[in-house]
Amino acid sequence: MSPADPAPVRVAGVDGCPAGWVVVTRRVGGDAAPVARVIRRFAELFDGDDAPAVVAVDMPIGLPEMAGPGGRGPESLVRPHLGTRQSSVFSVPSRAAVHAGAGLDDAAGYRVACAVALQTSEPPRKISKQAFFLFPKIREIDALLIARPELRERVFEVHPELAFWRLNGEAAMSLPKKIKGAVNPAGLAERRTLLYRFGFDEAFLGQRLGSGVGADDLLDAAVDCVIAERLLAGTARPFPDPPGRDARGLGVAIWA
Repeated sequence: MSPADPAPVRVAGVDGCPAGWVVVTRRVGGDAAPVARVIRRFAELFDGDDAPAVVAVDMPIGLPEMAGPGGRGPESLVRPHLGTRQSSVFSVPSRAAVHAGAGLDDAAGYRVACAVALQTSEPPRKISKQAFFLFPKIREIDALLIARPELRERVFEVHPELAFWRLNGEAAMSLPKKIKGAVNPAGLAERRTLLYRFGFDEAFLGQRLGSGVGADDLLDAAVDCVIAERLLAGTARPFPDPPGRDARGLGVAIWA
């Protein structure tokens, strides 16, 4: 890199996992290899002087005050592109429902969240258990972006299956990552093969990051990292376009 070249910029793709968050970072404009790590708190990404300039995270950002049919606008817009993978896009409930029951045990918290969701959705709708167990991570990002407005132009919502669709010539992946909750090796292999074309090698994508981190979590963080690079370059596409804003000023869009 010549003295006139811009300094490398760090970007990150992030996926939630039972151990916390899987983070894949790369330096755009440099030749350093990608790095994968696990952090406990999302805010740790912004500790220190080497924080990423752009973060693409697989978690809803921008919550509705009243949830409509099919969720927010982004969910309804991206599902048609994903074919049989569209069930991976769940409808995001209201902010009140997401924050209801925080601090309670799972059974009590789920009952409270469902009660609030029924009151803040039209038509009235409870929440799925799958969505409920993501609420702590949604709350984590929501609270951080409300408290630190300067991060709102650095942290963007993505969805791995939409990201794979984008990188696959806007064609949905043909195989699922999981079947009945178990990892599908053929589905992971299909995604690894695609990621090889975008600068990730077999050793990196095959590494183990410890308990509480699945092989699919690493692949999702890696594809999210590619979208982070496109966000930095200005070539990522938002659904909807232009993005919306929620009542707290957070962006409402899934990027790919």
